[in-house]
Formats: sequence, C-alpha cells, structure tokens
Amino acid sequence: MPEEKTVADVEAAKPFVIFRLEDEEFGVDVMSIKEIAKITTITRVPHSPDFIEGLINLRGSLATVINLRKRFFFEPKAIDADSRIIIAEIENRPVGMLVDAATEVLRIPVSNIEATPEMVTTKISKGYLSGVGKVGDRLIVLLDLKHVLTKQEIEIIKECEERNEKGTEKEAK
Repeated sequence: MPEEKTVADVEAAKPFVIFRLEDEEFGVDVMSIKEIAKITTITRVPHSPDFIEGLINLRGSLATVINLRKRFFFEPKAIDADSRIIIAEIENRPVGMLVDAATEVLRIPVSNIEATPEMVTTKISKGYLSGVGKVGDRLIVLLDLKHVLTKQEIEIIKECEERNEKGTEKEAK
C-alpha cells in the first residue's frame, strides 16, 4: 500500500528549475522563473558587456539575455538545439539566462539543501550561490538570482534596452 504524503512532506521540498552549463548541474528557485524559452533571434547591443548576449522580443516587450557561460567564465560554446533561455524577473524586468540545456523541474527536500561548502568545486564564485542540493548521487549547485547581476550591471541592462527602444522608435518614423 503506497504511503500517504502529509502536508508537512509536501512543504519540506522546494521546486527548482535544473539546467546545465558544461557538465555541471545548477538549480534556480522555480518561483523566480517566468518561463523557459527555446532560442529565438537575439539582437546584439553595441557597447554592452561581453556576457550580455543581446535582446529578445518577449511577446512585445524587450528582455535582455545574459550568457551564463560567459558570466561565469566557462569556455565558450555555440548555441545548439539543447540551448534554452530561462526567463527570470530581476528588479521587475524580464532577464533571460542563456544556458546549455534546461533539463527538469525538481523538488529537492529542504533537509537535502546545505549551505555552500568552502570546498565547492564549481567555477562560479560562491557569492552567486545559495547552497547545494543533494538528490541521490547528484549534487546540484543552487544559484541566487539576486546576486547574479550587480546593481551596476542591472543599470547597464536598462541602458541597453533604452538605447534599443530609442533606435526602434527612430526606424518607425
């Protein structure tokens, strides 16, 4: 007879969107994700930081796409059929994160989430991380989206979007 789950069992797990960069698995809180999109046309923005891939049209509004491989200093990799853009809300703006693949939504028991260990082996600075989730023999590095971009970088993103909107308005005239 299957065990019945209690409310406490359900509340004791947090859902995360799991994605890959190289051979590492990362997770972000599903509550901070608006959607996961297939690759679409990304328009480069001149004079923007290297990790800003460009802008996409997200159902009529602009979203800046940051390349997490570049942001976290991984080796460059061409966009392929598995690549995805994870759309998050950062500072009340949609921001896309280009990843190698978005693999699943996974509920990780809170008891299996630990603070980021001192000896964490990811290439990413611990300042970007909120912890590590253990699921079976998998270790999933949990990102804190509030720390992926600095306030200054968020301002740069706003400027890129505004420059692009002004350019679009000039073309329409």
